[in-house]
Formats: sequence, C-alpha cells, structure tokens
Amino acid sequence: MQASVKWTDGRQFVAESGSGHSVVIDGPPDHGGRNTGPRPMEMLLMGLGACTSFDVLEILEKSRADVHDCVAKVEAERADSVPSVFTKIHVHFTVSGKNLKEKQVQRAVELSADKYCSASIMLGKGGVEISHSYTIVED
Repeated sequence: MQASVKWTDGRQFVAESGSGHSVVIDGPPDHGGRNTGPRPMEMLLMGLGACTSFDVLEILEKSRADVHDCVAKVEAERADSVPSVFTKIHVHFTVSGKNLKEKQVQRAVELSADKYCSASIMLGKGGVEISHSYTIVED
C-alpha cells in the first residue's frame, strides 16, 4: 500500500492513493490554509469511520441481514498539548434495515472493534481510548 502527498500552496495538499484516487487536504486560514478540504486529523477520523463501517457491513451481509443504510458518526477528543493526539474516540453506528436482530448488529460492531478494523486496533494500541455504540432503525 502506498500514497503520495503533494504540497500545492499555503497548507493545501493533494493526496493520491496507490489505487489512483485523490483528495484535497487543507488547513484553516489562521494556519495558512484556505479551508478547501478536510484537515489531516479529520482524514484519520474519516478513515477510521470508513474502515469500521466496511467491516460492520461485511459482517452483517455475511449473516444475511437486510441492511439498507449504515452511518458511523465519529467523535474525538484531543490532547491539549503538542502533539495534539487523539485521546478518546467514540464511534456510533446507526444501522437501518428490515428485521435486523440486535445480537447481529452488536456482534458485527464488536468483531470490527476487537478483530477486524485495522485503524481502530492500531489507534487503540497507540493509547487512544476507543468506544462504540449503535442504534438500530427499522425500515
């Protein structure tokens, strides 16, 4: 796996993944950016949210759950001092579908958190306190 990050100007960068996809990353104006893209630490949170959502959906689909939607809201707290690392992250899933069983959703969230989500596990091993919760919505 690889990526490249090219500085464009100010605090704006264009990141390109090894698979050829690009995203603009930028900083706030008070730090020389133009606010044209997410901040680098926001990208980490979005990556974690996507990584764990990928797992949850895959696990639920393998158990033949009729999932119509899955939204992961990720909230984080950061240290007050530099480096301003994440200290706590909470992921809340809202899973919508037909006749979803609570045990299936709970198991999918737990398996992602404890076994499959590389991003969550890596950050957790780095000292970040990560918690998860979920809501099931019947469609």
